[in-house]
Amino acid sequence: MNIALIDPASHAIQHRVRGAGFYADNLTKSLKKYYPEHNYIFSFYANISKADIVHFLFFEPFFKTLPFLKRGKTVATVHDLTPLVFPQNFPAGLKGKIKWNLQKLALKKLDAIITDSKSSKKDIVKFTGINEEKIKVIYLAAGEQFRKLEIGNWKLEIKRKYGLPDRFLLYVGDATWNKNLVRLVEAIKRAQIPLIMTGKTLIDTDYDKKNPWNKDLAKVQNMILNDGNIIRLGFVPEDDLISLYNAATVFIMPSLYEGFGLPILEAMSCGCPVVTSKQGSIPEIAQDAAFYVDAYDINDIADGIKKVFLNNDLRSQLSKKGLEQAKKFSWKKTASQTMNVYKEVIGL
Repeated sequence: MNIALIDPASHAIQHRVRGAGFYADNLTKSLKKYYPEHNYIFSFYANISKADIVHFLFFEPFFKTLPFLKRGKTVATVHDLTPLVFPQNFPAGLKGKIKWNLQKLALKKLDAIITDSKSSKKDIVKFTGINEEKIKVIYLAAGEQFRKLEIGNWKLEIKRKYGLPDRFLLYVGDATWNKNLVRLVEAIKRAQIPLIMTGKTLIDTDYDKKNPWNKDLAKVQNMILNDGNIIRLGFVPEDDLISLYNAATVFIMPSLYEGFGLPILEAMSCGCPVVTSKQGSIPEIAQDAAFYVDAYDINDIADGIKKVFLNNDLRSQLSKKGLEQAKKFSWKKTASQTMNVYKEVIGL
């Protein structure tokens, strides 16, 4: 089988998100590893005519990530439709609305749609009217490199490298509205517990502050100025990120919505206790292996953080549950289920 794997995010969208890139990289590697008998074509629209099936690895409702004219058997991955679920917080503008209508028509022409969770599947059905049988839920996984580290000097080294306190909360991600960082920062100010934040956008200064999509980023950056309790690291190399997950006392992600929530599984894979919310797909992915807080209640977020941060037994329980929960997800499984979709579409 000739399979074309197309990653529009690397070409069409400048604000490429970490999760989308992580998905594209890990899926392509896993398909090649577990299904080497097939021929994989990696390009941006080139040589599509030679493919038995074309898989678009990224979809964005307000950008052109799918061709309007369908050629052959096609599949696309739609991670989530968060901007459509919360239009007041992710305004499309006139151009965005036009592109969404074109993108929606292109989606309807596909032979199958892959999405990350049952929660996202419901959104796709709601906003497109596409038959749910055409939409396949295939969970992601943390990379195999995300693991609980053995005892060694890595903890001292990572704390020295970034000037970290002995005990701290960790946040990994961007700063869009659904990440709920304004409430998180306010909760941290009330809880008075050190917070380490990683993510390239968190230290960006060259962005359009008038763009409503950047409203929360600008607000958070202003809120944490001169706050010694909150440290922004920006982008960190993957090896350092793994060490940070292992060194953190608690991982915190009180999102207002997630299509999957990959950092939660990464933290769990490293044995880091997780505090999160029950919004979107999160309870579907984390199940009973996380401590849940009310994403809309600053006091509840602060109280939840303190409860887990200060309770050794509770953290130990969450760590063990998290390690077991993370084992339910693997890139081998993701690749296998994706290959099954290809075969179903082609009729093998």
